[in-house]
Amino acid sequence: MENQKLENLLNLALETPEALREKSLNLNVGYEAASRTWELIVKYNGNLSALAAMGIGVEELLAGYAVLTVPEEFVDEVAGLPEIEYVEKPKRLFFAVDNLPMDELSADRALAGGISADYNSMEQAKEASCILPVTVREPYLNGEGVIVGIIDSGIDYTNRHFRNADGSSRILYLWDQTLSWEEVPARGAERRPPDGFLLGTEFDKAQIDAALAADSPAEGFLLVPSRDVSGHGTAVAGIAAGSGVGGYEGVASESYLIVVKLGAVDPNSFPRTTELMRAVTYVVKKAQLLGLPLALNLSFGNTYGAHNGSSLVERFLDNASEVGRTVICVGSGNEGAAAGHLQGNAGPAGSRLLTGADSYAELAVAAYETALNVQLWKNYADSYRITLRSPGGEEVLLPEGGFGKLSFVMEQTVILVYMGEPTPYSVAQEIYFDFIPQREYIASGVWTFRIEFVSGVTGQYYFYLPSAGVRNAGTRFFSPSPQVTLTIPSTAQKVVTVAAYDSVYEAYADFSGRGYMYPERTMGPAASGAVKPDLAAPGVNILAPDTFGGYGYFTGTSFATPFVTGAAALLMQWGIGRENDLFLYGEKVKAYLRRGARALRGESELPNERVGFGALCLAESLPVL
Repeated sequence: MENQKLENLLNLALETPEALREKSLNLNVGYEAASRTWELIVKYNGNLSALAAMGIGVEELLAGYAVLTVPEEFVDEVAGLPEIEYVEKPKRLFFAVDNLPMDELSADRALAGGISADYNSMEQAKEASCILPVTVREPYLNGEGVIVGIIDSGIDYTNRHFRNADGSSRILYLWDQTLSWEEVPARGAERRPPDGFLLGTEFDKAQIDAALAADSPAEGFLLVPSRDVSGHGTAVAGIAAGSGVGGYEGVASESYLIVVKLGAVDPNSFPRTTELMRAVTYVVKKAQLLGLPLALNLSFGNTYGAHNGSSLVERFLDNASEVGRTVICVGSGNEGAAAGHLQGNAGPAGSRLLTGADSYAELAVAAYETALNVQLWKNYADSYRITLRSPGGEEVLLPEGGFGKLSFVMEQTVILVYMGEPTPYSVAQEIYFDFIPQREYIASGVWTFRIEFVSGVTGQYYFYLPSAGVRNAGTRFFSPSPQVTLTIPSTAQKVVTVAAYDSVYEAYADFSGRGYMYPERTMGPAASGAVKPDLAAPGVNILAPDTFGGYGYFTGTSFATPFVTGAAALLMQWGIGRENDLFLYGEKVKAYLRRGARALRGESELPNERVGFGALCLAESLPVL
């Protein structure tokens, strides 16, 4: 019998030989081969102190969640403890940046050491978001006394936009999760991870100021050896909170900053949900310790899950949103036009006695695809016969109503299938397919899923592919569905979910992940009338600081989100800092942002699945204006 305290993906991973797991996109995520340990997310109750005696690393998070580092042979034993309620393995996270080509003018501006005088897209985007009326005129908001938290790829802490007028840093704390405190020799103060955590190195403002005051950049780097290699986090921080120097100014230009560089020590790894949960715990607790309100920015996500708020990371963020005076803003992702989602209906609603209706989902797999997985989510109340057909016409019929792992080979491609059950947190049922090549590549061509309705009520089903960033552009569904393409964790109910639009053309950006306004959907928050995304912000060709001392143009929901994060910081400055509304945090900030949102051209009915309640308009979100 399967261990029902373990999620489907973890059960499948533990039942799959390590050599085969290594070829999978998902199954080995969270596993450390050298120590043969798993990094696991657990929901627990009571006390976990006894686990240390078993050689298990324990990092307690917020609200009854923890990250455990568990030897593989002890996973089932740990899951069997009465204190452990549920266990998930980590998932990869992908930054929500859309790599659109710049035009020549944008490229010239990006290479310049300063800002082009003819046009500043940041100022235009702030004007479109009704930010300028409250920052350059009464009430002159600037984020003072509020923390902007940036959990991302790091930050160029030397950049002038993250310094005070006297040259000191606005960054109160920087936790670089990728920097092994044991391996990097200390210069000056002792190096260590934050209290309660087992990885990375923490730097405080005093250490950063010492690095900034060093005789040379090289000497400063020896003191604080943290870099933002991709520039993603630096750009996000600049939009949300860049100081107003050199003609450029972010939204909350005088806020404090707490930054976490997300990721594992392994340089070849993707950041994972475990690192995210550690980072959120760290920033929220620091804000509590400092007694300051927090606007927290998350500009990344993934496609694995039921998209109904039921995973541990989604539930964790809902809990974290209620700790202290906190607002968490999350980008809706860039999967809207990526053709990685398909939803359909294999039988008319209410057709409990109807049999024989069927539907087909056709998946094009491009040449040279080294690994792929497909999630099929359905209502447990519905029963289907599911047949998988390979490009060459081979067919395998899955057993009706079965549970657990299946394995078979089609055209030199190993197919691992896990037929799951509902969890204590979700009525949805998952059927997971992992395509692993016997040699180098999966068989290319058209793979077809036949969904034959047997009995039930809704007939609905939902397919998801991995994020577009890890599959070939030609690997896609033939008849994709743009609805419910939000990435996880933007699907968490209590976060502020941010879509992107083009503020120059006043048009929704088609790459932006779409939400729940789909009346026939019966799984997840949509069933209770929830709306995601909450609102949209400018996310196309946004000017932001780069890591070379200049500026670049960036596109994606990654860069729409910090507009809303900065706006939330300004709202909390007005409400909490200036004592106009001491309870202006959490869901109340979301309510104010929704109320102030303005209509976009072409979006005649609001709220909708593309832009939620409309475009960010901060001036209309303040009750006094």
